[in-house]
Amino acid sequence: MGVAALLGLIAIFLVNSWFSGVEKQQEKVAEVHGLTKVVVARQPLQFGSKVTAESLRLVNWPRDSVPNGAFDNVDKLAAGNHVALRSIAVGEPVLSDRVSGVNGRATISANIPKELRAVSIPITAVTGVSGFVTSGDVVDIMLTRQMPGQDNGQQGKVTSVLLENVRVIGINQRANENATEPLVGDTATVLVDQYGAQRLVLAQQTGTLSLALRNVEDQVVGATRAVTVRDLGGSAPRFVARSPRRATARVRTRPRIVASKTRSTPSAPTMTVVRGTNPAEYEVKHYAGW
Repeated sequence: MGVAALLGLIAIFLVNSWFSGVEKQQEKVAEVHGLTKVVVARQPLQFGSKVTAESLRLVNWPRDSVPNGAFDNVDKLAAGNHVALRSIAVGEPVLSDRVSGVNGRATISANIPKELRAVSIPITAVTGVSGFVTSGDVVDIMLTRQMPGQDNGQQGKVTSVLLENVRVIGINQRANENATEPLVGDTATVLVDQYGAQRLVLAQQTGTLSLALRNVEDQVVGATRAVTVRDLGGSAPRFVARSPRRATARVRTRPRIVASKTRSTPSAPTMTVVRGTNPAEYEVKHYAGW
């Protein structure tokens, strides 16, 4: 038994020496190539997942390109009772703005930039693009309301783009960016500045809000205009003034010259066509259906 214990101690010493030699060799390599240690994910971390020592590991990383907020100690990070605020892929550096630790519970507020605000707006299957708007998407927010000074009829409706290029951070209570399957929700939470938040709150009281899903790479804003019922087409026929040549071609009745001083009141609407200095009046007949 004594010999076995002695051999066991020798084996442990040799293994520790070997690992120590490997670590020293890695440190020398890192020093030569300008590398440093950075904590990355050993396994995928989903939104709300607890960050543990088993889910992390240290890797060599170029010292000049270490991202802001990176960690260099696995034990210190794992002991902080942190959870993932965003999905972290295998091999991706764990950054301070992607984890939080409030009693083991993920908080959206820790993921909001200081100059922005999170505001929820009501949506339906129609106004929410049939559920295809998910967390991480970018949308335009449109407002349909009654034009000031107009009656409550449909002719007084107007739709305008209230906010453009707005990021969605949650649908209902789901904020996982990896959950891309359609979800018809009741509310959408978006990131806007303080002024935009005020506009959204007021807009909910004055009309109906709708989302328009846009390409996340499309950064063009400002090329929009308000749309009224007139822009839909199909309105009542309107009389359009035509040039004298076209009007003459369409009129088949014989013109009746009326003197300017003895002009009598016509019994029907008339059209005056001036050719050079000679005016001529034509009666405009009424046709069925007008």
